[in-house]
Amino acid sequence: MAEVKRKRTETFESLLRRFTKKVQASGRLLQARKIRFRIRPKSDAKKRADALRRIEITDEKEYLKKIGKLEEDTRNTRRY
Repeated sequence: MAEVKRKRTETFESLLRRFTKKVQASGRLLQARKIRFRIRPKSDAKKRADALRRIEITDEKEYLKKIGKLEEDTRNTRRY
């Protein structure tokens, strides 16, 4: 942790400003933010399960479109 001692004639605002600069220069704040918002990588089993689920859903949608039980998706078409 950054340590700052108050000078004899220093105001609280300037002390706080000096402390803030010292903390930013040390890089501790940046390091804490990196750790806080870090996204953990998915395990291979989880990746595989997600991929299989996506394939299964896609195949099911294609089958339902073929037999006419699912309407075509019109959200992605452009309207002029």
